[in-house]
Amino acid sequence: MGNIFGRFNKFEKELPNVEGKVFVITGTTSGTGYIAAETVAKHGGEVLLLNRASSRSVSSYEKLLKANAAASSGGRQCGKIIPIECDLQDFQSVQKACDKIKSLGYTEIYCLSNNAGIMAMDDTMTQSDGYEIQMQTNHLSHFLLTTELFPLLLAGSKKYGDARIVQHSSAARLMTEHNTLEEKYFQKQTKNGQLGGNETSGMMKGGPFFRYQQTKLANSVFTHALHEKLQASNNVDCQNIKATCAHPGIAQSNLGEHLYTESNFIVRKFVMPMFIFCIAQSAEDGSMGLLRGMMDSKTQIESGVLYGPSLKLPKSQRFSGLAVANPPTPCEIDSQSKTMLWDLSEKAIGRKFIIP
Repeated sequence: MGNIFGRFNKFEKELPNVEGKVFVITGTTSGTGYIAAETVAKHGGEVLLLNRASSRSVSSYEKLLKANAAASSGGRQCGKIIPIECDLQDFQSVQKACDKIKSLGYTEIYCLSNNAGIMAMDDTMTQSDGYEIQMQTNHLSHFLLTTELFPLLLAGSKKYGDARIVQHSSAARLMTEHNTLEEKYFQKQTKNGQLGGNETSGMMKGGPFFRYQQTKLANSVFTHALHEKLQASNNVDCQNIKATCAHPGIAQSNLGEHLYTESNFIVRKFVMPMFIFCIAQSAEDGSMGLLRGMMDSKTQIESGVLYGPSLKLPKSQRFSGLAVANPPTPCEIDSQSKTMLWDLSEKAIGRKFIIP
């Protein structure tokens, strides 16, 4: 379906110019992250691409450069695109990426977009750090990135009058097994297979999905906890940093492509393509909530809010559409969950997240 029936073209034209502003985006090799990087650059922003080293990161970077050159030849004042190696499954790699950003001379950042994510992976822990692979990739390493780059975001807020920290969640945040964040998913593991195993039991159920749902709820809870701490600061530049979250609805991406193997020929060749064509919106449309938080006028978005297709719509319609404010559910703003997430995330990364 692509973007034939999409809403993105009109949306993109209404985004403001962000010339000179620096955007750090994780997971830009495909899907919403790629669209976000391409869009920011087309509107003049300087984009730092944080991806694990791979042939995909190289080819997507080259594709972005070509798109940027084409937009420039068409009269746009496009921004620079700079790749920085960052493996979210390794805290040391994340720290090196932060150090690299600083060593390149960046003293302020306008936006950190914690977009990257993986879904329904086997019950394994990261080799370097020992945390559940989805939780470290989707939340803990982003918590570390935010902690380390916060001084640069604070400088960006002082320079521009605001700055942005954006998490990328999912409707899966509302599908957790017990409708709450659970401490065990944030704990360091001693061996693989301790958090529900690898069996699935129906649509978005079973260990791999329960672990994924915890990470997506963590993205939203982190946003609310961060928003509260920013607003509680006596520093006006902290108060002017907007912490938002997004969900893409059901959008075309390669997030679940590993679930449909050669052995599952019918699902891979017929069921999933039909599902995508009939229900899923384009990656462009799925990126609108992310881009609203990253780029939209500061009078058009609100800190502490998640943007994406409205979940108030009937089930058949709620996974596509314009990115609007989604009211939080109790599990997203639970005070104990916010405290637990913050404390265990600081413990995992081995440092305090200082907000002056």
